[in-house]
Amino acid sequence: MNQPLTGVFTAKKKDGTIYFRASLTYRNKHISLGSHENQKKAHEIYLTASALLNDSSIRLEDYHEDSPLSFDKWVCLVNFRDNGIYFSTPIYIRPHFFYYYFSPAEFFIFDKDDLFYYSSRKISRRGGHYFVADYGMQVNIMSRYGIKNYAVEGRDYRFINGSRNDLRYENIEILNRFHGVNVVKEKGLTRYQVKIHVKGNVNVGTYDTEMEAAIAYNKAIDLLKKAGIDKAYSPNYMEGISPDVYADLYRSIQVSSRLYNFRRQ
Repeated sequence: MNQPLTGVFTAKKKDGTIYFRASLTYRNKHISLGSHENQKKAHEIYLTASALLNDSSIRLEDYHEDSPLSFDKWVCLVNFRDNGIYFSTPIYIRPHFFYYYFSPAEFFIFDKDDLFYYSSRKISRRGGHYFVADYGMQVNIMSRYGIKNYAVEGRDYRFINGSRNDLRYENIEILNRFHGVNVVKEKGLTRYQVKIHVKGNVNVGTYDTEMEAAIAYNKAIDLLKKAGIDKAYSPNYMEGISPDVYADLYRSIQVSSRLYNFRRQ
């Protein structure tokens, strides 16, 4: 009978199929390393993890694709070895920020304040979007900065140092918070252009303040609804403005005459 290999344990699936789980204990913490249908392959996972934890000269960037250990687990173990904290997500912490890795060359940089959030939530990628599962919902990670799903980089927000990988709060500047509003320059002045989509984009107007522009978009929605345009527009929510002030601005703001004539089109 074959002797059991160190760090490998036999397990069974529901259908009775045998597979082998690799694990080890480091600094009094039991760590599951992964599983394999082949016992020797599972042992290789254990040996790789053990070497990684006991040799500080092995770095994150030393990972290679043919390693028996997954890259996510590689990051978790290196962080545990170097920083004494074990996370189940591929995080490596630094004094004032941390890295969240997807591969040795792909990562995000986050503020320390976000460590609790991402240490318990795995980031997934699909179609260029990054999201986490949060209370059963898929949440775009950019929403944590107040950036909407429809937002466009350079128009609605920008990365101050030019790096899209640097998601520290100090590196993200919100240029526009509202639906339908675009920041434009006219004779060196910042103004706010409003458009709303019906069958194509309709120019609502251009305004001196972001607040006026956001209210103009809401007014355009109301006029289109009165004209029988049945679309699920999302109105802008205005913070820090009283109902009376909002109503006065709403009445005084001028919008394109086209919006009053859609009923007859």
